[in-house]
Amino acid sequence: MKRYLSSFFSLILVVLIGLTGAVPAARAATVLTGDYRQDTAAVVNNLRESIQLPDDSPARSAAQAEARQLIGDFTARYRRDGSVAKLNSYTTMRTALNSLAGHYSSYQNRPVPQKLRDRLEQEFKQIELSLSRGS
Repeated sequence: MKRYLSSFFSLILVVLIGLTGAVPAARAATVLTGDYRQDTAAVVNNLRESIQLPDDSPARSAAQAEARQLIGDFTARYRRDGSVAKLNSYTTMRTALNSLAGHYSSYQNRPVPQKLRDRLEQEFKQIELSLSRGS
């Protein structure tokens, strides 16, 4: 009987860990479709919303975690794509992502400074302009 209970609890533990680990990956996977232009626009909009949250917002930490996940997913998906690497929008996007990821990794508990917000907003506008031009 003890063996069966041990096996049962092991199975339950594996299922719980599997489900909690799969939820963030599944949620991030739904944002990135594989179409570079759509994905870039979605990431820009998501990051823009996350950095515009007020400093005292309770949703700021969740938005920061989601932004970090999205940055990693976008980078992993398009880093090795040679057709995308030549685009102006991609190089500007990588600059913006690196800046924001650097802030999040170095200053996890601090809000994004206004100077960085202004620079990111300028880069986001350049990205959207490049996407509309097709480059």
